[in-house]
Amino acid sequence: MNVAPLNAREADADVAALEPDERGAAAAFLAAHPPGTGAPLAVVIPAYNEEPTVGIVVSEIPREAAGLQTEVIVVVDGARDRTASRAAAAGALVCDVPVNRGQGAVLRLGYWLARARGARLIATIDADGQYEPLELERVIAPILAEEADFVSGSRRLGSELTTDRVRHLGVLVFGALISVLVRQRVTDPACGIRAMRAELTAAVTLEQAQYQASELMISAALNGFRLAEVPTTMRDRGTHATGTKKGGNLGYGVRFARAAFHTWKRDRTAARTRLRPEKIQCS
Repeated sequence: MNVAPLNAREADADVAALEPDERGAAAAFLAAHPPGTGAPLAVVIPAYNEEPTVGIVVSEIPREAAGLQTEVIVVVDGARDRTASRAAAAGALVCDVPVNRGQGAVLRLGYWLARARGARLIATIDADGQYEPLELERVIAPILAEEADFVSGSRRLGSELTTDRVRHLGVLVFGALISVLVRQRVTDPACGIRAMRAELTAAVTLEQAQYQASELMISAALNGFRLAEVPTTMRDRGTHATGTKKGGNLGYGVRFARAAFHTWKRDRTAARTRLRPEKIQCS
């Protein structure tokens, strides 16, 4: 399945179908960066009050990865600082949504914009500088080799330079949980650097406003897309980075688990219905 880029009329119609809070920003984005004219690899970055780091992250993203030209799409989530201007100054295409709605909602819009621009592959990376942009080429490699449709980075397979032991334990626990739910080994279900075929983002159901990492991975697996992980690096937060937007460890863990179980129940039912053979009518 391939998703063709939108023409101007289709883009106008699809903008009208977006959430009310994002329609104006999406229309302005496509007016400045027309549909169907983008690079084959779109790197989508969600950003909320990331003025100190977003420009650095954008500037570090290679303009070509594994022979594919890249473009960076930063979707600003109702920031109250200069996140949008810093991202644009560093070379990103910026969609500035005026209302803060959560990382999941912002990424969903970013995927839509990347498809509208004509991306074949979509990658994501966080705006806080914790991930290594040069590792994007490693993340997309299994897709280009026709070995996977969705690839997540893994700090457990690579290296984790952070010092939060509770978060480290959470990665182990939720990796085991999602491994059971999707029946294949997952070592890091919440890594911020990942890549996927563009059509995958249109085929799966994405409802989570915030805790979308588990929803995306589980939904992709249960809808028949091939998953893979590659070793990546997670840096410690620098002195200029803003604090985590995810809240305390306990609350984050509960909400992450709730999103994972909801997605599994929803998509497992849909998968069973889709795969159930039709009854043979006897005459």
